[in-house]
Amino acid sequence: MNIAIDGPAGAGKSTIAKRLSGELGFLYLDTGAMYRAVALAMLGKNVPADNESEVAKVLETADIDIRYENGKQKVFLGGEDVSERIREHSVSKAASDFSALPCVRLKMVELQREIAGKTDTILDGRDIGTYVLPKAEIKFFLTASVEERARRRYAELKEKGADCTLDGIRKDIETRDYNDSHRAFAPLKKADDAVEIDTTGMSIDEVAKFMLGIVNGKLK
Repeated sequence: MNIAIDGPAGAGKSTIAKRLSGELGFLYLDTGAMYRAVALAMLGKNVPADNESEVAKVLETADIDIRYENGKQKVFLGGEDVSERIREHSVSKAASDFSALPCVRLKMVELQREIAGKTDTILDGRDIGTYVLPKAEIKFFLTASVEERARRRYAELKEKGADCTLDGIRKDIETRDYNDSHRAFAPLKKADDAVEIDTTGMSIDEVAKFMLGIVNGKLK
C-alpha cells in the first residue's frame, strides 16, 4: 500500500508522515530530502537553477543515495551524510527552484516509484498523489494558513539556532507557494481523490488521529 501526503511548505507533511510511518510500520520516504540534496549538489558547484542544461549535466554524475539506519532515513551526497546540511534555510529555498526543473523531477520520481513499488510506503511532497503515485490507495492534502506555517517553520529554525526572522520566513513561504503551484511541470495541486485537511490550529496528535482513522478504515 502507498499513502500520498501532499501540501504546501510548512503544512506538517513530514512530521505527520513520520508519525504515521511509526504507527503503521510503513516505510517513510522523505521526497523533499531528495530535492534538497539536488539543491545542495548544485549550490556546491555554483550551478544556477536557470541553467537547466548544466543542471542536467551535474545530475548525471551526482551521487545521491538514500539509506535507512536504525529506522531513520539518511541522505548522502558523494558518500557524505548531508542529512543535517540539507535542512539549512538556503538549501530549502534553492530546493524549490531546482525541483521545478523537469530533468530533476524525472530523475527523482524514477527513484521514488522504484522504492514505493517494493514495500508499504508513505511519501510526502507536492505532487505525490497527482504525478508520482497517481494510483496510491490513500491520498491526503495537508494545508494551513501562511501565518501558521511561518510560525512553525520559524520555531523549528530558531530551535536549531538559525539566524532568521518571522517576516522573512513568511515571505519565503509565500514565494514557495507561488513557485510550487505555478511551475509548468507537475505543480503543487490537490488530487481529486485526496482528503484535504486544514491543520491550522490543530495539534500533531489531532491530525495524526484523524488520518490514522481513515487509513485503518481502508486496511480493514
